[in-house]
Amino acid sequence: MFFKAFWSSRPLGLSMRFDSCIVRSCIVLAGSKPASSSQVFSYFKYFTNEHQDTLMSLNYINNARKILCIGRNYAAHIKELSNATPQQPFFFLKPSSSVLKPNSGPFLVPRGVVVHHEVEVGIVLNRTLRDLPDSFSNEEALECIESYALTIDMTARNVQDEAKKKGLPWSIGKGFDTFLPVSHSIAKKDIPDPYKVELSLSINDKVKQQDTTDLMLFPIHRILSHMSRIMTLEKGDLILTGTPKGVGPVEAGDHVKATLSVDGKVLETIEFDAEQKPGPYEYKEI
Repeated sequence: MFFKAFWSSRPLGLSMRFDSCIVRSCIVLAGSKPASSSQVFSYFKYFTNEHQDTLMSLNYINNARKILCIGRNYAAHIKELSNATPQQPFFFLKPSSSVLKPNSGPFLVPRGVVVHHEVEVGIVLNRTLRDLPDSFSNEEALECIESYALTIDMTARNVQDEAKKKGLPWSIGKGFDTFLPVSHSIAKKDIPDPYKVELSLSINDKVKQQDTTDLMLFPIHRILSHMSRIMTLEKGDLILTGTPKGVGPVEAGDHVKATLSVDGKVLETIEFDAEQKPGPYEYKEI
């Protein structure tokens, strides 16, 4: 049944508070027949609750103190980029301004930039961690996880490569606006084993990345232990755990879809269109 709501300036004796807004003089129509006040209440209760659930499922990214990303954590990905295999986890940070929330707009491709997609599992911490010992175990690490998320670490590949070549920091290659698409929060109970997760990413309905997290070189407990000795990890920090093979370009006009699945069941999806970024910026190698 299709419901249509509209506002009237005349009081009809119906007034309800939803969050901070008062809904006054609202008529809900089903076809041409006015609905009862109980139907009106049910209608708004449904959509208000749905809105609140959506907001709560994004609290993790709103509350993240830091966004840390592990690099080179899948052997085949290391090979496809001709990189050296690290002897210990290494990581970089992405700014919170790079986050692209679900249904909040297009992914923006800066002019002159070759953008690569990197689909990853993100973990959200439920406590502060500092100077963890070598004995820190996988079981202890899982106890420190509040929830999970599907993420895409977008990378300005030509910008990053040029910075590396010149021995410069390459935060610029990771930090453009919209360069971190994220999903809604995934409850910890829905991923009983973070090493049995399937990641997939497609461009224009063609699968580009598809692998499982059991291929990680550095497990989560090793990642947390190493990071905690360099900087304090805080409750709410979001940590991206690395991307599998198959990274490649995202161009203006592309449609991108990523999924996170457990036992064949899709738990979360990220989906958006890519557009040319407006404004004066254009990357040019010097």
